Amino acid sequence: MTRPTRRSALLKGLALMGLLGTLLVGAPPVSAQDAQDAQSAQDTGASANAVAATVTYPQTTDSFANPERGFYRHTSSCDQSDFSASTLQGYRVNEGVTVVMCIFYLSDFKTSAISQTALSRLQRQFDAVRTAGLKTIVRFAYTDSTDGADATKDRVVSHLDQLAPYLSANSDVIYLVQAGFVGAWGEGYYTQNFGNAGSVTTADWANRKAVVDKTLDVLPSTRMVQLRTPKYKRTMYGTTALPASQAYNGTAVARVGHHNDCFLASADDFGTYENPAVEYPYLATETASLPMGGETCAVNTPRTSCPTTLSELKMFHWSYMNTDYEANVVNGWRTGGCLPEITRNLGYRFALQSGTFPTTASPGGPLAVNLTVRNDGYAAPFNPRGLELVLRNNATSQVYRLPLTGDPRTWAAGTTTTIDRSVTLPAGLPTGSYSLLLNLPDPQLSSRPEYSVRLANQGTWEAATGYNNLLQTVTVS
Repeated sequence: MTRPTRRSALLKGLALMGLLGTLLVGAPPVSAQDAQDAQSAQDTGASANAVAATVTYPQTTDSFANPERGFYRHTSSCDQSDFSASTLQGYRVNEGVTVVMCIFYLSDFKTSAISQTALSRLQRQFDAVRTAGLKTIVRFAYTDSTDGADATKDRVVSHLDQLAPYLSANSDVIYLVQAGFVGAWGEGYYTQNFGNAGSVTTADWANRKAVVDKTLDVLPSTRMVQLRTPKYKRTMYGTTALPASQAYNGTAVARVGHHNDCFLASADDFGTYENPAVEYPYLATETASLPMGGETCAVNTPRTSCPTTLSELKMFHWSYMNTDYEANVVNGWRTGGCLPEITRNLGYRFALQSGTFPTTASPGGPLAVNLTVRNDGYAAPFNPRGLELVLRNNATSQVYRLPLTGDPRTWAAGTTTTIDRSVTLPAGLPTGSYSLLLNLPDPQLSSRPEYSVRLANQGTWEAATGYNNLLQTVTVS
């Protein structure tokens, strides 16, 4: 494409599962599933006389930092200068930004292996992102010129072999990978080796697919790849939109999403769409469980004005957007009054509505929780996300983390989800008063509170722990 440079009833389903064990802060979650199987009838009687308490949670319209979503920063070529961890941390603290773009150009290695100097810089970039508590969008490319001076398919594949250990070792801070490699900016249009300026042969498509397949292969299966246009995926992986039943199953079609780097710039977003009548409904379905994001690249009123912007962000489940480019478009959203809504709603925005809990429990016995959570964001998370009930002793501050069955990736945009679960308390749990909290940690960074999800409620977030206080206590006796 051309573009400018640049619970049902409370206490239902209780089941004795045995000892979960005690977990202290920083320890891994208890390795037992929630008690909610065929033994429920046995244990319901054990807690049928428990007193239940219901809490209603006021929501907030505040904007705040949350991992793996929102506006991102893209300020320099990732291969030319090292990230500053303090600068990145400043983005998070001062701007609520948790994602940074890393486009790593390999222009010096079109006919050779990537040097260790370059690979070491890539590792330093990942290290800085981790230190700062952010994640990164990663893309590799060979040129930012429309001359399309990239590398051959075989060279790209060999470079991916070199990059494989770095992508694997640093997947904890990789938000996603954009397919890249092919053509100017890694966007696949202007290219000397893969079919230039839209003239793509069957062989060219096979070579492009080989690059994407290799990228998927070297990445951990928990991470997704994005392609620049719907046509790219439809040509290489079939024209049927990913059904919900196949989401997150690890196949290529369930790991390849989309990015639009000329959002709203023209009627077809500067070549992003070839046939909007077909591609719009396709993309709307796909992005319910696949990543969608990108940037703007030109003012194009009224299309870049607030009404169309809000409509398409919601329709296509946008999770992230460049705040640095194109600034005039972003400023138009500011003057048009929709920027606060965009800032709040990019990606997921989970808010508790109500919770019902027993006020007493026994060591080794069941504890049932019923929570309703609404997702007011444009999208759901697409990377794995943990879900835990946390008990904190109000006298000793000792913490016990109990996993809840559930997948926040399925908490779809615009829907309310009920979490109706029961956990079995550790048999050795000391008696006393405990606060209840909810934690949505990053599975790979569970000891880092800045990587846990903050809920959009008033008076619940604990920045120091990454927990969301459920504003309820239970007496264990």
